[in-house]
Amino acid sequence: MKIDYARRIKSLPPYLFDKIDTIKNEMTTKGVDIIDLGVGDPDIPTPKPIVDVIRREVERGENHRYPFYKGMEEFRKACADWYKERFGVSLSYKDEVLSVIGSKEAISHIPVAFVNPGDVVLVPEPGYPVYAITSAFMGGKAHYMPLLAKNDFMPDLGAIPKEVAKRAVLMYLNYPNNPTSAPAADGFFEEVVAFAKKNNVIVCHDAAYTELYFDNKRPKSFLETPGATDVGMEIHSLSKTFNMTGWRIGFAVGNSKAVGGLGKAKSNMDSGIFQPIQYAAAYALRNADELSAPIRDIYQKRRDVLSEALSAAGLDFIEPVATFYFWVSTPDGESSESFAELLLKKANIVVTPGNGFGMSGEGYIRLTLCTTEDRLKEAGERIVSAMK
Repeated sequence: MKIDYARRIKSLPPYLFDKIDTIKNEMTTKGVDIIDLGVGDPDIPTPKPIVDVIRREVERGENHRYPFYKGMEEFRKACADWYKERFGVSLSYKDEVLSVIGSKEAISHIPVAFVNPGDVVLVPEPGYPVYAITSAFMGGKAHYMPLLAKNDFMPDLGAIPKEVAKRAVLMYLNYPNNPTSAPAADGFFEEVVAFAKKNNVIVCHDAAYTELYFDNKRPKSFLETPGATDVGMEIHSLSKTFNMTGWRIGFAVGNSKAVGGLGKAKSNMDSGIFQPIQYAAAYALRNADELSAPIRDIYQKRRDVLSEALSAAGLDFIEPVATFYFWVSTPDGESSESFAELLLKKANIVVTPGNGFGMSGEGYIRLTLCTTEDRLKEAGERIVSAMK
């Protein structure tokens, strides 16, 4: 029997991080001592108090049934309370908060709710590949908004052609940003609200990294901006905040109609989140400062170590004030892929080529802080040696 893929699947390039994992696993199997600075997956375990909650809740038989698809009331209340405490934003847990199976799942289902064939979706570039790919699944057409160093990695909304803006139905944003690590500039979210209202565009702000900040420079929520809840929503994930990438839990908040549209799509495609995970996530949010501060401290120390190592190697970069990513310019004469390949072959270091996030990422590589200080120091020494 011939099994044929749909055209939308045939046209897909290899998923960036799957390709990196394949290369890394092949080399590890051969016994090569790889330092993995490629994929942003925390190496630090989830804090024990969170694990203790799920251990307790998984023993309760009533938690083994189908969960409520919107999310347990206890979890959604914890999300709303955390938002009020952290950002000063008031939300109704009943219709402005929705549980999601991690931010990737939410981002994947948003086009199902809002994008029709031929609609334009405004996508930051370089950026998380899922924004454009899942929009294309629904027949949407991505219009890429370049994130350039000269604009502090902010999209120039005024450069979007009027005819494109008129056809646009959805805009993705992500600050603090992956892959550039840039924070949102002062006044930028106000520009976004004005643009969205003028052009009737739903804004989806991917806020996965707001709690991974350094030097006490706390990022703002898009929803803090006056008028933001009129035009869109924000997606949060517990993955990076509490080292819970494997748990797959997050939440969407904001405009009740936007959140409701995502919920309607999800209710026909998944069955919610295992209740013990939601109990543990609610506990994490209610104890967020106590649990996330030590994690930030670890990453800040690692940031300082890698900054020193990259400076010693003579590489050009902006020290991140948030996220666990470094966005590093490639040396003269090296493309993103050629430099990533050089580091892999000569230094046994896995990094992500910047052009994997889009054309505007050419000339950069992305490194993560998801390994120990000792390994980051060693990575710096290997890079210096490889570039001689």
